[in-house]
Amino acid sequence: MRPTATSTRRAGPLTGLRIVELAAIGPVPFCAMLLADMGADVLRVAPPPHGPPLFPVPDSVDPIWRGRTRITLDLKTSTGRDRLLHILPHADALIEGFRAGVLEKLGVGPDACLAANPRLVIGRMTGWGQTGPLAHSPGHDPNYLALTGALHSIGYPDRPPCPPLNLVADFGGGALYLAMGLLAGLLNVRAGGPGQVVDAAMVDGAASLMSMIYSLKNFGLWRDERSANLLDGGCPYGTTYETADGKYVVVCALEPPFYRALVRALGFDEATLPPRDDRASWPPLRAIFAAAFRAKTRDEWARLLEGTDACVTPVLSMSEAPAHRHNVARGVFVGQKPVPAPAPRFSATPTTHAPAVGPDAVHLLERWGMGSEEARTFAVSAAGD
Repeated sequence: MRPTATSTRRAGPLTGLRIVELAAIGPVPFCAMLLADMGADVLRVAPPPHGPPLFPVPDSVDPIWRGRTRITLDLKTSTGRDRLLHILPHADALIEGFRAGVLEKLGVGPDACLAANPRLVIGRMTGWGQTGPLAHSPGHDPNYLALTGALHSIGYPDRPPCPPLNLVADFGGGALYLAMGLLAGLLNVRAGGPGQVVDAAMVDGAASLMSMIYSLKNFGLWRDERSANLLDGGCPYGTTYETADGKYVVVCALEPPFYRALVRALGFDEATLPPRDDRASWPPLRAIFAAAFRAKTRDEWARLLEGTDACVTPVLSMSEAPAHRHNVARGVFVGQKPVPAPAPRFSATPTTHAPAVGPDAVHLLERWGMGSEEARTFAVSAAGD
């Protein structure tokens, strides 16, 4: 990482870090967004447009693309490949999300990239990884979850497993592990180590996220079935309940002191209830709590219990969440059309909501060390490649 006097446009902790992002969907742009939010320069290299986009939201308003400088390069041409390799000596890292082997077929695989810059850290984001019998197969978030035991564990026992949006494999097991691996590789370079490849696979990351659950299962504390455990909605004091208005609250009174607070708030005497630690008592206990929660509306329960030791929270829709007083107070969402604000937060090097578009390509390449004339010529030709 090579901070320069001209790379302080934002005060984020990654100011001065130079990332080349080969355009992709899902975890790669999300990872790039996180890095840009923290102050990194991100140069997004996109192919010439062809066909309608999968998600037709304009880049200028879609938060996942914010903070980047964009150029067009056709890596299927020798000119495009040469231009990419010409940029890499000025970069700290490259992130890409092609299927395993595609970069090699294009002629810009890790060997070529590391030859151009031996200190480069190359983050490779795939579903199945760079190796293994499924490495060259397509897939999406639930496909990767399916092989880790995670998808089997989510949902109700009398219904099919429920994909949890694309939060777990794409963004949790994918983008966040890619960011962590990339930054670890960069710290190693900073300490004198070589550039290297970070093989970030969503199936690996999703399995890693399941570590605690596997530990509980291995010690006989987790049943290999849905809605039968403490943390999967099977526990009556760790689940959701419908309220009088057809909305929901979520209860997470898992520890005994919180459970006692919940029982008191619902007007019960714990001694008269089925024992909380006896799994055979969970169905009748759930029925008792369900009847109690149906007596008031969601917002009535929120006014009564939110913020108390009972650990009860209203289940908000995406339309409602940005207006919640806690989210407003912390600035969890920003903008007239609310989107999540950058996270996490830093005391000495605060992040800011990155602009929709980064600096123009000429200024960015100059900041990265290209001469002015070279940067201008390169940016103009790349923009029309």
